[in-house]
Amino acid sequence: MTRLGYQIPNFTYPGVAPERLFATVCQQAVEAEESGFDTVLLMDHFYQLAGLGTPDQEMIECYTLLSALAQHTSRIRLSSLVTGNTYRHPTLLAKTVTALDHVSGGRAQLGIGAGWFELEHHSLGFEFGTFTDRFEKLEEALQIILPMLRGEQVTLSGKWYQVHDAMNHPAPLGRIPVLIGGGGERKTLRLVAQYADESNLICGVPEIPRKFEALAGHCADLGRDRSEITVSYQTSACIAPTHEEAVAEFEAYLVRQPQGASRRDTAIVGSPDEVAEKFARLRDTGIDGVTVNAPPNGHIEGRVALLGETLAPLFTS
Repeated sequence: MTRLGYQIPNFTYPGVAPERLFATVCQQAVEAEESGFDTVLLMDHFYQLAGLGTPDQEMIECYTLLSALAQHTSRIRLSSLVTGNTYRHPTLLAKTVTALDHVSGGRAQLGIGAGWFELEHHSLGFEFGTFTDRFEKLEEALQIILPMLRGEQVTLSGKWYQVHDAMNHPAPLGRIPVLIGGGGERKTLRLVAQYADESNLICGVPEIPRKFEALAGHCADLGRDRSEITVSYQTSACIAPTHEEAVAEFEAYLVRQPQGASRRDTAIVGSPDEVAEKFARLRDTGIDGVTVNAPPNGHIEGRVALLGETLAPLFTS
């Protein structure tokens, strides 16, 4: 499971024409693989999120893009962070992830969550429903997807989904690990304890101990060994050879994308030594790994490589 993941959340890059967009994304994935990251992850969205840009900015469908990246990499795992369950029927998602596993030579990982981006749903015609609806759908979906990924036939007559002897041939090449994203202590972490191999937390650093406690409680209630579950933490970074370069690239990003101002207080910005020191403190909270994105400068050749070389000794050695 994820110890050091590189997430690509944005596809709007200064000076990059549309015909160079895939090459720029591919460059990041290749640098990630070669520098020590173990997983490349893409957001599963169709519109850009408010904290990163505007809805009309570039957003490529994630599973098509992951399959393309599989042809340019050879070792790194490939995943969404995370699939919005509301966007695909569970049987289609099981087939899609299995196809990714085959075209990547067994490197697929399933990241999944309940879905939350209301604008995207209403604009594109996906049913949104209530918070409770979406979590009920997610649990039923897991009851369909996971057996299908194990090569089993599935029958379910649920509130939201009905399938009869649903099959998945060919089966995945190996066991596809399952990551559930989010930090909700009552619902999300209970689903992690019951169904997942990994929890990817999005929360403030001071909240991490409370998330651990909640997850451990759900595991105890379900009779599951908490040590079976990897816990990774989602964050952002802007690294450059010097502190001054990193700050300049981060500030230039905020000029281009003022919506990203919320990252000023949370992104880890600095030279390799500064970034390593801050991530070492994050590791000392007890997390098993991190998923890191670099929207300010990940498109600049060499920056993802520098980030991987800086963090790999902390999380993969």
